[in-house]
Amino acid sequence: MQIAQLLRRKGPEVVTVEPGASVREALSLLADHGVGALVVSGAAGVVDGILSERDVVRGLHASGPDVVDAPVSALMTAEVRTCVPTASVHDLARLMTEHRVRHVPVVEDGRLLGIVSIGDVVKARLDELEDERAHLVDYIQTG
Repeated sequence: MQIAQLLRRKGPEVVTVEPGASVREALSLLADHGVGALVVSGAAGVVDGILSERDVVRGLHASGPDVVDAPVSALMTAEVRTCVPTASVHDLARLMTEHRVRHVPVVEDGRLLGIVSIGDVVKARLDELEDERAHLVDYIQTG
């Protein structure tokens, strides 16, 4: 399955935050939308970074509670792993595992198309395995 198919099922919604917004504002967005990461974008559709719950926890540990008043750019991960819509779910799972990331923006021609979480990848793989199982059962019963 390609990432484009996964995005069609999931939808293209991506919660973004500007680099100059406060970490407090970002925390509010994370909680309000029930997501684990925000794409940091100062210009429409351009990925400047990503801010995950993990980034915030590390910032709190390193700098204390005052970090919530710092700009998102102070905590965001600037080197973002991205994928293209034609990538396979299998390849994306490998990328996520090798680089220990849980959220990967989907980008084409420099434009943000969506975001895929590790949960999305696991669900897609489980769906693929269930389809394979059903085909095998059908083959055995009709063969």
